[in-house]
Amino acid sequence: MGEKPVVLVTGAGRGIGRGIAISCAEAGFDVAGVDILYDPANKDSGLFELQRKVEEQKVSFLPVQGDISALHDHERILKEILDFYGKVDVLVNNAGIAPEKRRDVLTTTADSFDRVISVNTRGTFFLTQRVAVQMIEHSKKGCLKNPCIIFISSISAEVSSPSRAEYCISKAALSQAAKIFADRLTEFAINVYELRPGIIQTDMTAPVKEKYDKLIKEGLVPQRRWGFPEDVGKAVVALAGGFFSYSTGLVLEISGGMNIRHL
Repeated sequence: MGEKPVVLVTGAGRGIGRGIAISCAEAGFDVAGVDILYDPANKDSGLFELQRKVEEQKVSFLPVQGDISALHDHERILKEILDFYGKVDVLVNNAGIAPEKRRDVLTTTADSFDRVISVNTRGTFFLTQRVAVQMIEHSKKGCLKNPCIIFISSISAEVSSPSRAEYCISKAALSQAAKIFADRLTEFAINVYELRPGIIQTDMTAPVKEKYDKLIKEGLVPQRRWGFPEDVGKAVVALAGGFFSYSTGLVLEISGGMNIRHL
């Protein structure tokens, strides 16, 4: 096993996951990036563009193809990472999808509901279960440094969006999963945290950029700007670096102040 801590980031090929991977690399972590898209010929975007950015920080990067919603992929994903690094110190559950089409809650389809839940909740839950068992074994042997699991949920875990009910429900369930894993893993000194990003500028939010530009300008976000992937990345580094070691179960909102209730 190497001396550097190893962070596993799901959905690392773009958006928030990419920002998290780069921030962790800048902080000295070796990085295993998992993404459903895997194209070694594409050096301009995706995992192999990210590999170049990460390795600029003099740490290593392992690109891993994997579909989080496919439970049969989980064993192979973890095996590839353990064969390469020998351990996982930090798991960042970032992979997530939005509905392909926003629909009113009164017309939400079962297919859309199942698709979103399969990645955001079901796949993430069972990958965490598998990685946690491995982390327990290594933690008992004293092989891990500040072992922790970080769930990237959303302000939508609490904020209602009737045009994407399945997304909100998936993130609310993920929030509860984080709490349960935090409770269970205290016995093994593995901390678990939940990060709730607000309105973050990514490919996922690009289709509604004009809408949110207007709302942010009007004061929806007290800090009056979009969030960026690196904002979430910095929070991950603080948690993974052990700065909140006495705060397992912590829920941290990265939303520019949207958590402030005001008149």
